Amino acid sequence: MKSRTLYIILSLLLLLATACSSEKAIRKGDQLVAINEYFDAAKQYKRAYSKIPPKERTRRGVVAWKMAECYRKSNNPQRAAGAYQNAIRYKYADTIVYRHLADAQVENSDYKAAIKNYETYLTHNPDDKMAQLGLQAARQSQEWKKNPTRYIVKIAKELNGQRSDFCPMYVGEDTATIIISSTRKEAQGDDLSGITGQKPSDMFMAKRDEKGKWQKVEKIEADINSEYEDGACAFTPDGKTMYFTRCPIDDQYPRYATIFKSGRSDASWTAPEQVKISSDTLSSYAHPAVSPDGEWLYFTSNMAGGEGGLDIWRYYIGSSRAMEGIVENLGSDINTEGDEQFPTFGPKGELFFSSDGHPGMGGLDIFCATFPTDTTVIIENMRAPVNSNGDDFGMTFAPGLYRGYFSSNRGDARGWDHIYSFLLPETVHTLYGWIYEKDGYELPEGVIHMIGNDGTNTSFGVMKDGSYRVRVNPGVEYVLLGTCKGYLNTMQELITENASGTFEYQRDFELPSISRPVLIDNIFYEYDRAELTRESAASLDELVKLLELNPNVTIELASHCDARGSDTYNQKLAQRRAESVVNYLIAHGIEKERLTAVGYGEEHPKTVLKKLTETHTFLKEGDILTEEFINALEDEEQREICHQLNRRTEFQVLRTTYKLYE
Repeated sequence: MKSRTLYIILSLLLLLATACSSEKAIRKGDQLVAINEYFDAAKQYKRAYSKIPPKERTRRGVVAWKMAECYRKSNNPQRAAGAYQNAIRYKYADTIVYRHLADAQVENSDYKAAIKNYETYLTHNPDDKMAQLGLQAARQSQEWKKNPTRYIVKIAKELNGQRSDFCPMYVGEDTATIIISSTRKEAQGDDLSGITGQKPSDMFMAKRDEKGKWQKVEKIEADINSEYEDGACAFTPDGKTMYFTRCPIDDQYPRYATIFKSGRSDASWTAPEQVKISSDTLSSYAHPAVSPDGEWLYFTSNMAGGEGGLDIWRYYIGSSRAMEGIVENLGSDINTEGDEQFPTFGPKGELFFSSDGHPGMGGLDIFCATFPTDTTVIIENMRAPVNSNGDDFGMTFAPGLYRGYFSSNRGDARGWDHIYSFLLPETVHTLYGWIYEKDGYELPEGVIHMIGNDGTNTSFGVMKDGSYRVRVNPGVEYVLLGTCKGYLNTMQELITENASGTFEYQRDFELPSISRPVLIDNIFYEYDRAELTRESAASLDELVKLLELNPNVTIELASHCDARGSDTYNQKLAQRRAESVVNYLIAHGIEKERLTAVGYGEEHPKTVLKKLTETHTFLKEGDILTEEFINALEDEEQREICHQLNRRTEFQVLRTTYKLYE
């Protein structure tokens, strides 16, 4: 009996000690959360959770929730998801747990489970915009991954260390030097941050060698690095002034991020000084970026007057006294009730930034904002592969190019950041072709005139072989005119694809001679008659266009027959056929005075030009296909080919000054 009583007393004492121990850990965790040391706070809550008996479901649910929130805020979505699930298991009262669990599941690529939990949460809170965006992200991320953009993204192994590396930044126009923020072991101090569990970040530098390869990343030995968190820097366009973020650490009170600046003196940096943006000392100021004109400092802050969470603001740093001290919020087109961070500028002045408040793929996504007018903003998600289900942020662009580096914690179970390279392959639309004589060879003296509805108005010559190759713009309608002295002009049209990528278009210019007869291909008549067949329309319509393009030209339309049949019959048939062509042209708008119909019958047999010998090798340049020449051929097929060549319709330019001086 005494033994049983003693056992009960010992058990009660043990339970009491356990309860006291768990309460102590909870209190310690709460204290750490108050100063934003979420990594260390999570350890305390985990210790408390393990000491709370499973039957104390309510306490377990609350502590699991607190632990999950710390994992979320210290950027560990895998552990956060497990803790949120425990909070749900123990009936944590606030349904927000479903939204945060779904957020973590998206970052873990567990889209199916995330969709289910977003839907559960939205049944209780249907108007929650962040949950609606999360559900959209869970659904569209899979599709965006299956259909990535043209960007090429690779891990930048040469810039990454064994800890977090983030926010790469070229030094102004100098793409041979890059500054990165890093928590690698070479960073100052020995203590680990209670916020991240890593050493406080410092700024490091890497330079390219003569072959363009990045050399070893070295710590910057200057006052810009301190015992605190230093990083996320930006430079003025000339590269002479650096702005960066510093996050002081205090064991007793929460401290807020501030922006400092430092000037470059030769190869070193001057002692930094704080940028006094506002008298508000209870707000964060971080992630600086300098506008391309050097007039504004863009930054991230949770100061009052924003849209909610962290917003992007700008502070005037130019020389105008009238503008001095102006601070502006970028407004609701850019900022949301979520977080907008890490502004930077692209090659054409676009504003790139990261956000979890615009429709994305999970975590922080990178967005591009363009400003077509003073009152219009277009926001575009960069999609996969630039964005992922993790946090993607901190871009830097090589001047004038859509290539550079950014940071992301994708695929890292610890939530550590790494640097990635990105490259948008150049969009190339190319027009090529040849300019040559109809029935002849290339015209190296040819000139092409090009007009586009984008304002293009240019002319260019061709190569010695008559070829040309020029860049054209996407989504443009072009009219091209092929010209050469001694030849009629011809026109081509081109509408380029309104799309990114590599496209090639071919347009050739076949110029009729002014001095020699020109064959009209594919003119057909009814057998032994003068009526044109429907198959002739395409060639005759092209002739109509040619005459419209050359309005000062008059021509002779000549019809020829082969030597079979009587001379008189052939001449009359040829005349009627020539008149049929003239009548067609007149009916399609060509003035009668510009056209002369002549039927030559068999009077003018064809003279073989060099080009024709390439197709009919039994013929030589200068051969005249007379009846005697044809009959002398032993091959019946060759004789028939010659008869076909003689049966032809041609035009010859008579004048080039018709109504020229009226």
